[in-house]
Amino acid sequence: MRNWRINLTFAFFILFTAVLVGRLVYIQILQADFYKALAQGLFNQHLTTKTPDERGEIFLSNGEPLAINKNFLLVFASPPKIKDITETSEVLSEVLNLDKSFVLEQLQKDTLYSPIKNRLNEEEIKALKELSLSGVYLTEESGRYYPQEMLASQLVGFLDSSGAGQYGLEEYYDEILKGEDREFKENNISAPDLILTLDYNIQFKAERLLEEIRDSLGIERGQIIVIDPNSGRVIALAHFPNFDPNQYQEYAMDNNLEIFRNKATRDFFEPGSVFKSITMAAALNEELITPITTYVDEGYVKIGNYTLYNYDRRVWGEETMTRVLENSINSGAIFAQKLLPNGLFMDYIKKFGIFEKSGVDLPESLSENKEFKQGREINFATASFGQGIEMTGIQLVRAYSAIANNGKLVTPFFVEKISVNGEEQAFSKPISPSEEKVSEEQVISQKTASQLTAMLVSVVEKGSARRAKIPGYYIAAKTGTAQIAFSALGIDKPGYSEKTVQTVIGFFPAFSPQFLILVKLDNPPTRVSEYSAVPVFHDLAEYIIHQYQIPPDYE
Repeated sequence: MRNWRINLTFAFFILFTAVLVGRLVYIQILQADFYKALAQGLFNQHLTTKTPDERGEIFLSNGEPLAINKNFLLVFASPPKIKDITETSEVLSEVLNLDKSFVLEQLQKDTLYSPIKNRLNEEEIKALKELSLSGVYLTEESGRYYPQEMLASQLVGFLDSSGAGQYGLEEYYDEILKGEDREFKENNISAPDLILTLDYNIQFKAERLLEEIRDSLGIERGQIIVIDPNSGRVIALAHFPNFDPNQYQEYAMDNNLEIFRNKATRDFFEPGSVFKSITMAAALNEELITPITTYVDEGYVKIGNYTLYNYDRRVWGEETMTRVLENSINSGAIFAQKLLPNGLFMDYIKKFGIFEKSGVDLPESLSENKEFKQGREINFATASFGQGIEMTGIQLVRAYSAIANNGKLVTPFFVEKISVNGEEQAFSKPISPSEEKVSEEQVISQKTASQLTAMLVSVVEKGSARRAKIPGYYIAAKTGTAQIAFSALGIDKPGYSEKTVQTVIGFFPAFSPQFLILVKLDNPPTRVSEYSAVPVFHDLAEYIIHQYQIPPDYE
């Protein structure tokens, strides 16, 4: 009798153990994904603090967040727990604005965890809570969020579905932001936050001006770069059109990948007459001309079998080098260039950084300029006024910075500080073995820079950039309108189209510069930049002067 009771007790123990183990296997293995998702949140909406393995965040100089980590609510289904799949799919597709067939497919999967939609908005969350559908749950997931939405979108880039940085700063600083940079690891720094040089107000104003010129003129694309020419700190980098990094998939689905490119560092263009300043700088520095050197313009210059004309084939007669810049006379630029041996002219272009990357901390492209480097006389002549030679916007800005800061080449940059555990420290991006160190040298003398600055002030006071004038301030600037080559438009045809790139680049206060601005507009309907890019330059310069309360140069 006693043995019977012992055996029965033992049997019950074995049975209980088997049931318990089976239940644990069911919960921990077969339903692992379901319970993991369920445990992470259900309707819990609290935000967690940043953990050591989270990606570093990105902030503007004023402290405004540009890229942060955020917990989002995700809706998922456990198909075996759904009572009516057809009815549930209809309700979910309506509430979540999803295709019904997609939702039905997710609900019919042979799994305990089937995600339906992430990054729910407040309206969707509220509706799901009120419906309380069986087998449908909410949980939290951590993801990248861009609170400024379209602001500086080409600069910041985004993370793809695998969490890898794509385009812009997210791509360039991917390893550092993930905490995987070797040098940072050696110094026990894990996933630091990046603090940028960008000024929120100037960035916002620049993007607003591009939108306004789009509305008024119908430009195809546009860029604005604002930089401190003394240090290389980039204060604004604006593009039109731009995009919302939070919704990058929508642009990708439309095959609109071009919108992600940071064109200021990736796309080449022929700068047109703004390049005449580089030609003048070389001739001034070699003391082959002065600002008052004269020549006689006949309206054209013959180079071998080629005839090169002034804009509108205008004949100016006797003119000074200053007047050449004021009125953007092509023949005058050729005159100055022809005084230089061809090899020396090319050396100066190299010194101004046109044949090397700028060193900016962004993905960057470099044109080989093969056609120009063939060294034919016609190539040098057209390059003197900015045609037949190409560069990026950031290279042009870097070259002009050397004029503004008494002749020294600088390296433009965006990341000024990093924050580790709430403590800020200065930052200098280490150069990897695969990167070349860019040159920072004296390109022209202080005397040449001073002479050229005075000539560029005259362009604003008396010449083609008159619309950039702000009473009380000396502004140095040069305009440019360049035809776009057929090859740049993807057309297999020699020569140039009727489309133009219209630019203005300048700095202020002219004789003690704090800011340098490039405005570049693609194919506005105006004939020259005086009526397109220059008014944008004026409005942005005026805004900056007021924003920073820059004292006037004169009453």
